[in-house]
Amino acid sequence: MARETAAANEAALELLELQPADHVLEVGFGHGATIARAAAAVPRGFVAGVDPSGEMCQMAARRNKAALATGRVELRHASVESLPYPDGAFDKILSVHTLYFWRRLSSPFAEMRRVLKSGGRLVLGWRDDPRAVASFPDSVYRFHDDEHVRHVLSDVGFHSVEIASRPQGAAILRLAVASPC
Repeated sequence: MARETAAANEAALELLELQPADHVLEVGFGHGATIARAAAAVPRGFVAGVDPSGEMCQMAARRNKAALATGRVELRHASVESLPYPDGAFDKILSVHTLYFWRRLSSPFAEMRRVLKSGGRLVLGWRDDPRAVASFPDSVYRFHDDEHVRHVLSDVGFHSVEIASRPQGAAILRLAVASPC
């Protein structure tokens, strides 16, 4: 999975424009490889991650053992609908390949807005792939178009929402970049 998602995660990290002292949150960290890359990019900062899967939390903890021991990285088994952090705790937030699993986007987006500092930056990545839409069960996966993502982000308090597209094989990677109002 780390190899399969590497290009999308790298694109999201690039768009985050990480600074050495940033406090960063990854929502849905999965295997933890992007947590490690973010931690390396913010040597004076802090990187946190939340994931709803206990198995992914264990996998990511093994991968990030040294950074966890120093306290520069924190991983939590948690839901995006109830982030275990105070208001304005993070400079940057990223979430890649997670939108498919959220029944409604408004609650996750509002919660990410809550923990993002004024002037912060959110980067969301998702796949636009007609073959996936046809083959993945809609009881589990939900595919969202650009305008819906843009509209919901605006509704919960993000502005200047820009959506970029990058080809990924037969699919297209969509990347939304937004800042809080």
